[in-house]
Amino acid sequence: QDMGIIKGSNLIVDAQKVGYDICAFLGIYLEKGSIYHEAVAELKKISEIVELHYTTGNYSMFAKIICKDTGHLRHVLNDEIQAVPGIQRTETFISLEESIKRQITLK
Repeated sequence: QDMGIIKGSNLIVDAQKVGYDICAFLGIYLEKGSIYHEAVAELKKISEIVELHYTTGNYSMFAKIICKDTGHLRHVLNDEIQAVPGIQRTETFISLEESIKRQITLK
């Protein structure tokens, strides 16, 4: 911990057991890269976004979203994320199953 290698610990909530059955990934296209910080500030306000990455490639950003059901996902996408100034469009991928989730193995 003193060296900054271990950043802390946390409890892991089983989202499905508390009624959140949809995990989706969202490719986000920004109108221009210069509005990245403003868009992130707005996206931080959306609690369903549990991860957000600034990326290379087709998307400006890539997000992981957890929602209760498809209606909840539609609301988050249409009424919250698409309403963020500077977001041009999004592309959604619904996860059917998480096959691997782990920390990096040090060798």
